[in-house]
Amino acid sequence: MVKLVIKKQPRQAQYYVETLAEGIELEMVSIPNGTLLMGSPETELDNYDDEKPQHEVTLPSFFMGKYPITQGQWRAIAETVEKVERELDPDPSNFKKPYEEYDRWSRPVENVSWYDAVEFCQRLSKKTGREYRLPSEAEWEYACRGVRFLGEGQQYPPFHFGETISTDLANYCGVEEKIGETTYSGSYGRGLKGKNREQTTPVGYFQVANGFGLYDMHGNVLEWCADPWHSNYEGAPKDESIWLSSDNSSYVLRGGSWSSHPRYCRSAYRNHYNPDYRYSHVGFRVARSAPRTL
Repeated sequence: MVKLVIKKQPRQAQYYVETLAEGIELEMVSIPNGTLLMGSPETELDNYDDEKPQHEVTLPSFFMGKYPITQGQWRAIAETVEKVERELDPDPSNFKKPYEEYDRWSRPVENVSWYDAVEFCQRLSKKTGREYRLPSEAEWEYACRGVRFLGEGQQYPPFHFGETISTDLANYCGVEEKIGETTYSGSYGRGLKGKNREQTTPVGYFQVANGFGLYDMHGNVLEWCADPWHSNYEGAPKDESIWLSSDNSSYVLRGGSWSSHPRYCRSAYRNHYNPDYRYSHVGFRVARSAPRTL
């Protein structure tokens, strides 16, 4: 029997808090500057061609939401801040009931499109006077990895907490399923099978942060990024920029969800949907560029 050993290390993260409404706060974590070896190596189990070629990206510091945007945060902005470009449903989520002792408002908002997420960022910016946005794909992967610099010749593990994943650490489908001609074991590598909760969990539920102090980067909800989809990394930016395209028919999502099998929760895994797509496994978190000093 394989025993999954979890090594926990105490870390400190710098962050600030926005008050969105009474009892509703948004915590933004400072992500330090560093370099990212973006994508997956050929040696990584269940890697895909669209995760290649691996390439180095240099990123300045920025801020990232500590958690995915919650139902409470969404409602606070959608109900009280005037429309910028489009209307927002103040209560779009599929999962509207409490989860264990947690109220529903601490669950991540889901069933929101890319356009909805962009509108939320615009309204949040309007309310706070600070410029919020969706993270670029490079920012998202760097933030997920939680590592500033790799040693020469080193590679990242598939997940920020190691070589495998457990449903004690993240919310994903940890049971065996057959979809079409493919059977998914519910485990990854030498890891064990686990649960299939079949729903979102409150943000921070597992109390496991990565090296930068971020939670829920693997599973729970897929997260929209600002970038339109590219089928591989040929010609990708070498900095934190959004990789623009003349074809904006679909946009990148990262991180896997409650319905994803473990291979789809890896840090390097990429997905994409059209910008109108809404489903109960799709949410987002916000980012903000750090002020530049002269």
